[in-house]
Amino acid sequence: MEEVLYRWIEATASVRAEVLRGIGFALTLAVTVHALLRKREVSVAIGWIGLAWLSPVFGSGLYALFGVNRVSRRAQKLRPKPSETEAGARGPGVAAVHGFEPLEHAVRRISGLPLVGGNAVDLFRNGDAAYPAMLEAIGQASESVALSSYIFRDDDTGRAFCEALAAAKARGAEVRVLIDGVGGGYFNPAAYKRLRAAGVPAGLFMHSALPWRMPFLNLRTHKKILIVDGRTAFTGGINISDANRVARDPPHPVRDTHFRLRGPVVEQLALAFAREWAFVTGEDLDGPRWFPPLSPAGATAARVVTSGPDADVRKIELVVLEAISCARRSIRLATPYFLPAEMVVNALCLAALRGIAVDVVIPGKSDHRFIDWASRAHFDPLLEAGVAIWLDAPPFDHSKLLVVDEAWCFVGSANWDMRSFRLNFELNVELYEPALAGDLDAFIRAKRHKRLTRHDLRARALPVRLRDAAVRLLLPYL
Repeated sequence: MEEVLYRWIEATASVRAEVLRGIGFALTLAVTVHALLRKREVSVAIGWIGLAWLSPVFGSGLYALFGVNRVSRRAQKLRPKPSETEAGARGPGVAAVHGFEPLEHAVRRISGLPLVGGNAVDLFRNGDAAYPAMLEAIGQASESVALSSYIFRDDDTGRAFCEALAAAKARGAEVRVLIDGVGGGYFNPAAYKRLRAAGVPAGLFMHSALPWRMPFLNLRTHKKILIVDGRTAFTGGINISDANRVARDPPHPVRDTHFRLRGPVVEQLALAFAREWAFVTGEDLDGPRWFPPLSPAGATAARVVTSGPDADVRKIELVVLEAISCARRSIRLATPYFLPAEMVVNALCLAALRGIAVDVVIPGKSDHRFIDWASRAHFDPLLEAGVAIWLDAPPFDHSKLLVVDEAWCFVGSANWDMRSFRLNFELNVELYEPALAGDLDAFIRAKRHKRLTRHDLRARALPVRLRDAAVRLLLPYL
């Protein structure tokens, strides 16, 4: 009897092992087929396939969590607006963009949007300057308010915005607020709850416990947009948090740069918000409250460029590559995180090799130590080619700025890393404005506190260099 029982257990274990092997093989095969068909980067495809074959269950689980892009827009396009038609390819009020014609043509093809003239641009430094202007605009809203933010804290600053948004709704304005499902606090999105309690329509982007819509570290909406009455827009790098009120000396201050835009380009920002709101809620925003006729407000030519892991994949990265290739004298950029893919690194190296002055300014110490470590392992080819890498003095600066030839600038939410360029939903604005570009160029140059050299990199202890190189392998997810 015992022998029969033993043989039954042995046979059952054998069958179970065969079933598990079969499941593992099926999972591995599924990952292999999906990666072969969907992954454009050869190294990425090889990495995922290799991991799945080495560890079928664990590797397939990781691929399901981090390797599959589940984003599919329910609203690819809203009804075209007049300024989006091909007939308006150059937009109203745009003169010839002297010296940048190839760049203008390329960005028009990449973005699918026209360059529009007649815009006014104002720059704000830190939340100390930006928040009062934003709150004042909300306080004057009579038709509509659209707000999108990656981080929206339920602190003094966040509560001030919640009160202003609720007051705008009480006055009869249409109000919509979109907060990222992770950046806004996945386990306790307090600001979202406060808005909902006040009757303000608010949505959480990619916030769900369902396996097919679960939150990711990637695939976030990183945009910072405020649009009031469809006529005035704010965008840049500033989230909604007490940390951005640097003058109040918060525990962990965050410096940043934000912009106010008025004129025809506001319609493009409103369209970007409307598409994302439709994706989250299914509601289409349209009509004169959201898209009123817009008159010229200044002399700046501008265009919005959105990017995300769906229909807009890599658009901001492609614009950056095109701008680098069109530079004739100088390229200056400031970014809180600098971990671009090899293609962008090579483009910067080639620019420096052909005699372009290339300056990259990053924080001496960011708010993510792993990114600092990985960045140091990323610098050697840039320094060898003659790219100047500068460390900014504290406190941490979250600004994302690119200036080419002191005449063209690219500002917005996108960092210089693969997460922003390929995995998150971002929004930047290109501006053809020599005066503003000159001011931003001078601003970036003023931040060049300490120049990093190849000697500095080689002077790191071997364990530190190994640590930095190992963390760099996580580049797509940092």
